Amino acid sequence: MRVMGIDPGLVNCGWGVIEVDGPRQRHVANGTARPTGKAMAERLLSLHELLTEVLAQHAPDACAVEQTFVNRDGAGTLKLGQARGVVMLVPAQAGLVVGEYAPNAVKKAVVGVGHADKAQILHMVKMQLPGCAPHSADAADALAIALCHAAHLQTAGRLAAAVARG
Repeated sequence: MRVMGIDPGLVNCGWGVIEVDGPRQRHVANGTARPTGKAMAERLLSLHELLTEVLAQHAPDACAVEQTFVNRDGAGTLKLGQARGVVMLVPAQAGLVVGEYAPNAVKKAVVGVGHADKAQILHMVKMQLPGCAPHSADAADALAIALCHAAHLQTAGRLAAAVARG
């Protein structure tokens, strides 16, 4: 199964794709989409086009996005929310259900601590995906989101199997 993680952003939008086969996880690709344009509508359209191309190229089976946290800058939070809307739209258009995870949940799943810093996330992503060289901190975060989603999907699968056995 291929899992894509996306770390939303209007300036730098990280993305990462992993392949999961039971307990094995393998890095497929990662990068940073950098939307162009001056007007908000142009930037959102550019983000949509860039992510649509990535999704078509790597054909994930599942996708997850980091939830937006609200900070002191209300205008910044609203802009990030608009980018997140586009980020959720692209995989939904491809027929994928989009998982959503709070930043602390992603950190806890990958690092083991909900308040890990960027360096710890990068280190653990590299440990869990040997040979992986994240394109940026945003791409490392996206790979962490993919790892988190893969773990949740596997747990849900095991739970469903146990319930079916009844």
